[in-house]
Amino acid sequence: MPTTPTPRPSPIAAGEAAPDFTVSNQDRTDWTLGEAVKKGDVVLCFFPFAFTGVCGTEMKCITKEMADWKAKGAEVVGISCDSPFVLKAWAAAEGFQHTLLSDQHRHVTKAFGLHWADMNTTRRATVVVGRSQTGAGKVKWAESREPGDAMKWEKVLAQV
Repeated sequence: MPTTPTPRPSPIAAGEAAPDFTVSNQDRTDWTLGEAVKKGDVVLCFFPFAFTGVCGTEMKCITKEMADWKAKGAEVVGISCDSPFVLKAWAAAEGFQHTLLSDQHRHVTKAFGLHWADMNTTRRATVVVGRSQTGAGKVKWAESREPGDAMKWEKVLAQV
């Protein structure tokens, strides 16, 4: 099991090693980046809060375009600082078809340089992680956005 990743002061960038981590998903099952990336690219969609406007728009878009993500062999996951219980309720209410990860202790958010200190949550960002030649996760593409700016799925899909 991965150790707690080291926090970083600025957002992670393409070409850098992706910190490995294990957190609970909305079903309270462990999910590990290092295991997921063995199967293909992983798109980490960091969002501030469940049950909010732009966050909901992004997650609905992922579900709507699931066939495109699967065709590329990518796993797309949402990640926030909400509890697994909140994420499960939100996924059920909205019909999301993808995994939602709970970073309730903010270790992952801080390790990726995406902690929004004023709100004690994650910044809005998308990080595409692929497998390096050594088998570890490597950032292929990363974009941090303002809180009100939703991800452009076509732009992200092109990076997978």
